[in-house]
Amino acid sequence: MTQQEDIKKAVEVMRKGGVILYPTDTVWGIGCDATNAEAVAKVYEIKHRDDSKALVCLVDSQDRLQRYVRNVPDVAWQLMEAVVKPTTIILDNAVNLASNLVAEDGSIGMRITNEPFSKELCFRFQKAIVSTSANISGEPAAQNYPDISEEILNAVDYVCMSRRQEHKPHQPSTIIKVGESGEITIIRK
Repeated sequence: MTQQEDIKKAVEVMRKGGVILYPTDTVWGIGCDATNAEAVAKVYEIKHRDDSKALVCLVDSQDRLQRYVRNVPDVAWQLMEAVVKPTTIILDNAVNLASNLVAEDGSIGMRITNEPFSKELCFRFQKAIVSTSANISGEPAAQNYPDISEEILNAVDYVCMSRRQEHKPHQPSTIIKVGESGEITIIRK
């Protein structure tokens, strides 16, 4: 299966409300349509995670990010351009996303991916994609495909073929919260 066929299949599954397992710019992720509350609920269920803990979304560009956050502070754009490693920015005033994806304070974690597979997946899907580590809540994140538990593999609707042979260290993203007034809080380095 080519990468394009893999992406096409993953997009089809997400458009039907399904949940996928896919390689990201950090660790392997569980993903779905970030605008579909039923699909988001499935992700929480798969992870055995309380839905009061917000999930992260991946997008392919600054333009796409602006569809989901009202008024992105200038400092957030500067941060996104300056960072070297994958960085999730928590921003206030989330819009156009499933309500069960957004934190109680109205914020959402967004990351623009530059990794080829996940960037193309986001581009082809044309919407934000949930990106949460492929593990049961509280267990270690799956850095590579072989690290993913059978429980997770069996719970999703589609497992991407791309990058399954990879065996190298991957780290979760840095997480930085940027408030409406531009105040910065580092959540995870």
